[in-house]
Amino acid sequence: MKKNKSIIDKLTALWALNESGLGGFLHVFNSPFTGLIVGGVSILLISLIAFYAKNKWQTIFKALVIVLIIKMAVSPYSPFGAYVAVSFQALFGAFLFSNFSWKGFVLLVLGMVTFLESALQKLIVLTVVYGTGLWEAINIYGSWVQKKLDFVSETSTTSFLVTLYLVVYGVCGLLAGVFIKSIIKIIASKPEVDFYLETMPKASESTKRKVPFKTKVIWVWLITVAVIVLGFSIFGGALFGWQKAIYIVFRSFLILMLWYLVIGPFLLKLVQKYLSKKESKYQQDITNAMDLFPYFRQIISYTWKQTQHLKGINRFKFFMANSISNCIHFKTPTE
Repeated sequence: MKKNKSIIDKLTALWALNESGLGGFLHVFNSPFTGLIVGGVSILLISLIAFYAKNKWQTIFKALVIVLIIKMAVSPYSPFGAYVAVSFQALFGAFLFSNFSWKGFVLLVLGMVTFLESALQKLIVLTVVYGTGLWEAINIYGSWVQKKLDFVSETSTTSFLVTLYLVVYGVCGLLAGVFIKSIIKIIASKPEVDFYLETMPKASESTKRKVPFKTKVIWVWLITVAVIVLGFSIFGGALFGWQKAIYIVFRSFLILMLWYLVIGPFLLKLVQKYLSKKESKYQQDITNAMDLFPYFRQIISYTWKQTQHLKGINRFKFFMANSISNCIHFKTPTE
């Protein structure tokens, strides 16, 4: 029982490291699918916490609070949506594992639903910010392309793209469930041997400079606005033109300003206020988790080198499984 608590504490620390973005799993990759990988790693760690926990709901909820507090401390400017996504993953996982037997089917459902939630969250945000104008602009492009290709379809371009987008995310979620099951199987089959590092963690660690989140938002907004303006002004004809395009530009700008200056900060303050109340209760757990970060970074780097003989998806699978196994069985030299 005591060993399981130690494993759960280390899994919680790994989850916090993954969510805080301070050099966890993704530093060895330079992938455009960062969101999918972060979400996949999160539900993998949530599943493992449920695997080792007796009271699954209580354990996962406690781990979630610790992860969110660390995320708040390390990445204070994380958007409100990031808190919603990780909370949904944890609470839905806790619900599934508390009410159903721990089987591969549950992992498939968890993967598919959490990935679809992530996709729907993005679509809802786009619709709220740009209104129906964005989808109208995409339909205009679709009609123009169909005319050029001499191809006529009764299905609108937006319906096709949204369906395809959701199908891709849903399939990725199912694949993530299968992948997670295989990783847990590898971890469970490994002998429970203590893992030690010969070298101490470095005081400072060079990390790749990240583009600030707000800068990304500005670029995404500018590109989307350009797509809408071109769609209405060039391909839309007299029915739409510049007036509609300018309206959407100002509308999206005002909504973004309202979100980032008023609504977003207000909701974030509510979350932070709740987490601040819990901070003193879990202070020791939070300190212990953050103390493990430098060791875990070393373990991940070490394990990546140890899997050099493997290639492709096989290397990724065993790298993930061995990294987690080494982390949860890690002992400091003084232990």
